[in-house]
Amino acid sequence: MTQSVNENNITKLAQKPGIQLFKAGTFKLNELAGLLEVNNLKSQMAEVTVTDNSDGLTVGFFAMQPGVDFEFVYEFVEYKVITKGKIVMRDLQGNKYVAEVGDVVLFTPNVTVIFDGESDGEAVYTAHRTAADMFAPK
Repeated sequence: MTQSVNENNITKLAQKPGIQLFKAGTFKLNELAGLLEVNNLKSQMAEVTVTDNSDGLTVGFFAMQPGVDFEFVYEFVEYKVITKGKIVMRDLQGNKYVAEVGDVVLFTPNVTVIFDGESDGEAVYTAHRTAADMFAPK
């Protein structure tokens, strides 16, 4: 039996056994400019906790359009799979990483990433933590 997700009734995704299908556009993405307080940022995301066992797991959707750079500190393991366009990142040493469709980017804990304003792409991600309330689908 296949289950679809109703975005208005989400707490944890893995509450019942079975298959869940997430169609493109299932979750309404949040604008990051206001959430992260970065003027002119053109980036969106939404995330949902998969399980809240002792090693929480979250799945999310991320998009960024050309605009301004923004910095984010990863405090957990996360990977993004680029599904459209490209996401451009830099580390604090200035090394540039260009991730394109099909590429996987792994972030380790305590790493600062600068997302470059030339980014124009989308990704799905999995993080080894429970979902942040501020990024939950609205």
